[in-house]
Amino acid sequence: MQHVGINNNSLVSLNYSRFNIESNIGKMGHALITYNASSKLLVASWFFEGTTSGFMPKTSVSYQIDLGEILPEWVTVGFSGATGLSNEENVIHSWEFTSTMNSTRSDVNKESYIITKYKFQVKVVVVEVTCSILFVLVVIGVSWLIVIKKRRSGDGFDLDKASMPRRYCYNELIAATNGFADDRRLGEGGYGQVYKGFLTDLGRVVAVKRIFSDVEDSEEIFTNEVKIISCLIHRNLVQFIGWCQEQGELLLVFEYMTNGSLDTHLFGSRRTLTWDVRYKIALGVARALQYLHEDAEQCVLHRDIKSGNVLLDTAFNTKVSDFGMAKLVDPRLRTQKTRVVGTYGYLAPEYVKEGRASKESDMYGFGVVALEIACGRRTYKDGEYNHVPLTNWVWKQYVDGNVLNAVDEGLKRDYDVNEMKCLLTVGLWCTLQDHKKRPKAEQVINVLKQEASLPNLFTDMRA
Repeated sequence: MQHVGINNNSLVSLNYSRFNIESNIGKMGHALITYNASSKLLVASWFFEGTTSGFMPKTSVSYQIDLGEILPEWVTVGFSGATGLSNEENVIHSWEFTSTMNSTRSDVNKESYIITKYKFQVKVVVVEVTCSILFVLVVIGVSWLIVIKKRRSGDGFDLDKASMPRRYCYNELIAATNGFADDRRLGEGGYGQVYKGFLTDLGRVVAVKRIFSDVEDSEEIFTNEVKIISCLIHRNLVQFIGWCQEQGELLLVFEYMTNGSLDTHLFGSRRTLTWDVRYKIALGVARALQYLHEDAEQCVLHRDIKSGNVLLDTAFNTKVSDFGMAKLVDPRLRTQKTRVVGTYGYLAPEYVKEGRASKESDMYGFGVVALEIACGRRTYKDGEYNHVPLTNWVWKQYVDGNVLNAVDEGLKRDYDVNEMKCLLTVGLWCTLQDHKKRPKAEQVINVLKQEASLPNLFTDMRA
């Protein structure tokens, strides 16, 4: 049987799943293999371009295995292919290996292992297959040399190069982006452009944000982002790697997000996200806000929560980005009066009217994003809905008892009904006109995890 299996130094698979290659010959295939050392879960998933949506059922296989017990202290990670006695022709389009390592202070003191999550992605074009079995093997000790050592203090590790964030020279970032070449440009916003680059000192792909120097308060935006995000570390926030301020240039370096921003999947040309991925993304944004509002050393108001600022890594994990408009909160004040910044359609009404930024105004932005995820529609749209904001349209469906009519038709009814009702209700809850009735991030997380009951919003009817 054609299959993908997980093997541990043996031809007998620990677990396997059917691999439907015959009906996909000639199509671009994507394979993703992730390992999370915290949960000790190894997962392989795949899909072929031209399918209707994301990772479909039976296109993944997983097995719980402790690689820390199996692997030596130094390892090499790579891949290879084999066809047995038959012949076949394949083309490797591209492949990528990324690794994130996180450790707490207590971990270092105890000289315990750093918790590590390994990820890499292989894209394959199958040109011709003449054998009955196609193997994609993950090999430890063969091929591309990426050496990862479980580090302990005093092992001679170069802290100066590894410590992040760090200051980069302008020439380093020029080289990394090939002179900010047009073919390296990932996108453009109101304050600057983002380019794909490669840092040789880290051996990794990065995103370089180039802030327009002629934008009003550009230096303030740059300084603010560096100041705030340098102090933040969370799995659902984009990792800040470094910065550069030379020759009139204002540059920020972040981890590269393979799957771009959420809005390109919901409204753009990227492939449709499956429901389980969407729900995970919503939870990730809520967890990021919980950290910013309650768990960070000083409360941070993001002030520009929107689908375009929700980035997705290789495994479609949520990474909230863009802290140029963020603000540190004086712990003595519940709200702070500021100049109104952000994106139309995601701004809380009290913030627009009075300029008072608060946790509740951030939660309003989250509510709009939650509705966009569930409905697959922009918050504010011309044409069919005659400029009716998405929040108002979904609210009408809710009041009429037909809230599921708002569901994205692109999901083709392939979703969990309870989760869908939950996300739609949470979106409306967070966008209530009365900011005092909006939930905190922690309440949202509990409801989305179905550990708390849904609120009855009929008692909070809009004016």
